[in-house]
Amino acid sequence: MSDQTMVGRTVLVTGASDGIGAETARVLAGRGATVHVTGRSLDKLRPVAEEVGTEPLAADFSRLDDVRRLAAQVAERVDGLDVLMNNAGGTFAPSKRTHDGHEPNFQVNHLAPFLLTSLLHPQLAARDASLVVNTSSIGNLAGRIVLDDLDYEHRRARELTAYGTGKLMNILFTRGIAERWSGDGVVSVAVHPGPVGSSFGRDSWFVGLVYRSPLKRFATISVPDGAAPLIALAERGPSPDVNGRYFSRFQPDGRENKQASDRGLIDGLWERSSAVVGLT
Repeated sequence: MSDQTMVGRTVLVTGASDGIGAETARVLAGRGATVHVTGRSLDKLRPVAEEVGTEPLAADFSRLDDVRRLAAQVAERVDGLDVLMNNAGGTFAPSKRTHDGHEPNFQVNHLAPFLLTSLLHPQLAARDASLVVNTSSIGNLAGRIVLDDLDYEHRRARELTAYGTGKLMNILFTRGIAERWSGDGVVSVAVHPGPVGSSFGRDSWFVGLVYRSPLKRFATISVPDGAAPLIALAERGPSPDVNGRYFSRFQPDGRENKQASDRGLIDGLWERSSAVVGLT
């Protein structure tokens, strides 16, 4: 395979301050893509942006106004997007609330990328064909979506369940895009990159305990290994064969929650999310 597989393609990578997002951005830029990067920490993002030859776009996904500003900045920079890598996310204590008043696993892992992708729909549709890659997780198996209680106001929120629910929402959102935007040439895919030994879990006491302990050596894979499935999907591009599918690393049709194919939940989550962020 040529090392210039991404020449002529424009890519936006979220969660690119470090970890698999930064690695994905560097590799795709090295393979010829024009890469734009965004992340929460401007100080951490700046050297990554310099490496890929662009200006950093800082945005905190716990603030929806940051997401709106980010979308406007991207629209000013590019006429079209070939690949949107929705990689930003993490696991958070569900007892906390974001600046917008939402449960953080719901907002950061689903609501913010939902809003960003929706606002960038014109840039994605401007290409003959484009690709949205949503970083999900095998943790989706622990999730449970209740449309009437997305913010856990009427039920107890456990961290693993809240995180898993956000990752489950990534798969449902992927399938919502596949259904609603296929006529615009937009293809979507979700992927579990594997248990990556990065800064994942830094906002979680429970997960962070494992990631900061010697167990990390045995329970995780390297950052380059974790980024590899994302890079492979970006290089593959908007193939109809991946549309609406969930990959476990390089394998399609990974293990998923039974709610992931629930038609009512796919549509209901899209409609509820649109209402929450003011798109309806």
